[in-house]
Amino acid sequence: MKDFVKMTLAVLCGFFIMWIIGFFLLIGAAGSAAVSGKSKTILPREGVLSIDCSSFQIQEQSIEDPMNLSSFSPQIVPTVGIWSAVRAIKYAAADPGVKYIFLRPDGYSGGIAQLQELRKALSDFRESGKAVVAYTENTDNASYYLATVADKIYTVSNHGGMVQLIGMSGRLIFLKDLLDKLGVNYQLIRHGKYKSAGEMYIKNAPSEENLEQNKAMISSIWNALSSEMAEARGIDVKDLNALVDGLKLNFPEDLLEAGLVDEMLDHEGLVKKLCDLAVVEKSEDLHLIPFADYVQARAAEPISGNVAILFADGQIIEGKEETQVAGNRFVRMIDEIRKDDKIKAVVLRVNSPGGSVLASSKIRSALDLLAEEKPLVASYGNYAASGGYWISNGCQKIFSNPATLTGSIGVFSMIPEFSGTAKKVAHVNVVTVGSNKHSDMFSLMRPFSKEETAYMQAYVEDIYDEFVQLVAKGRDMTPEAVDNIAQGRVWTGSDAVNIGLVDEIGTLQDAVYYAASLGGFVSESDYSVISYPKPMNMFDMILSTFGQKNTEDYVLTGTPFESLGEELRKMTSASPTQVYATIPYCIDIQ
Repeated sequence: MKDFVKMTLAVLCGFFIMWIIGFFLLIGAAGSAAVSGKSKTILPREGVLSIDCSSFQIQEQSIEDPMNLSSFSPQIVPTVGIWSAVRAIKYAAADPGVKYIFLRPDGYSGGIAQLQELRKALSDFRESGKAVVAYTENTDNASYYLATVADKIYTVSNHGGMVQLIGMSGRLIFLKDLLDKLGVNYQLIRHGKYKSAGEMYIKNAPSEENLEQNKAMISSIWNALSSEMAEARGIDVKDLNALVDGLKLNFPEDLLEAGLVDEMLDHEGLVKKLCDLAVVEKSEDLHLIPFADYVQARAAEPISGNVAILFADGQIIEGKEETQVAGNRFVRMIDEIRKDDKIKAVVLRVNSPGGSVLASSKIRSALDLLAEEKPLVASYGNYAASGGYWISNGCQKIFSNPATLTGSIGVFSMIPEFSGTAKKVAHVNVVTVGSNKHSDMFSLMRPFSKEETAYMQAYVEDIYDEFVQLVAKGRDMTPEAVDNIAQGRVWTGSDAVNIGLVDEIGTLQDAVYYAASLGGFVSESDYSVISYPKPMNMFDMILSTFGQKNTEDYVLTGTPFESLGEELRKMTSASPTQVYATIPYCIDIQ
């Protein structure tokens, strides 16, 4: 028996050692490829560009996969940056090897702003004279919105195809009842009646103002999407909403009957359609080019450029964190761009809900110095709110997507105290000894007194006034006019244009064109675009997974409990004196 155990352990150890060796050989190969920057992607001479949204995810920046590691593991999904995706589609329009685009919009993974920009790029592709054909089996809001850009929309004829065109919703979570049971008391100090980021901790239902702004935001985003869907299919938006509200779109047949798709096809019928469009007789001659491969081969990041895109993507925090908008790290990066004589213009791409006021202030100061020497234009992604708006409102021109959440000009501080938890739940008695009357106010073991609350309120008021003054200067408005649309209220890009918070509805591509013109460039062939921070590769991502880097991904999408858990962790781990400029929203379009 002992010999059997020894033999088993030896075999297991052997397998483990082989796995470790294989893993590090793979990592070494990936690292070498990442350093060399050489792509191994080989494309057919001609074929159909296949944009299957379930096979990749869209984010702000690409994650390079030089060794094609995603092909070894289904858990590793290629990540395509929106700028790279748009460039690749633009290239495909002029590429004689690309006959048309076959779009599979089901399973889209990305934000609303990226969805709108991807759709705009596909619309531009159609203007080249080439077709876009879409096929959907499980149709939801995102997939149908994207599909409506196509010349023809086909849907599945087999049983089991699902339709979930039911409109949009947002989620608000309130924790007061739970926290009361746990004895946790959150002390929220804020300026702005719409500043609702801390309400989840002190209420069990939304305030009237919070409910008002959420209804307005959701309605504005849905109106933007539904109007484009209806226009593309030649129906009135009121009729589309009547179908949605009446739950009339339940089966693929319903889509066909309502004129929302052109034909129902099974697999063989779809293949025949694709072959006919490609002018080939057999399916073996139908070459589908995976989109992620095409991006890697045709839209590779240049080593240097004349126009820079600075991606402010993530939570604004203090420090040097590489996966967030870290204050110290971004200041150094902005200074590097400012001192680079080759760079003639800059686009600040903001996809951030905000965060630390101190980090936001540092970044804004560095950007103001940059703007004194080079044209600086802003482009807004899914979020450019609170701290995200703080850092960007001084740009020469601001382009926003219609569904961008922006504004949220307001600040708050939130300090928990756990005296109830200690006494009622943990049955622990905590005694604090201090040198002065208020020396233990941040001990988290007692509530604030009236004087201490006023002390914190004065700090919050001072920062709010500074925020308003910054916006007034950046947007050429009076402080009174800013305050009137501020108060922490969040606006969509569509509404923000009308109140002066942004200048124009437009894509990242529009912002780059405009910045390049300010930099003295006449045509696209005159300049190249370089991205900051440098895009990560799979090697970096794997190292970060093994703890080589500190990754604190701020979850804005996914389940509400993921967002809740991350929000709780950040708030409870932050300095008790931290003041925030952020929003808590989780908008789901699926």
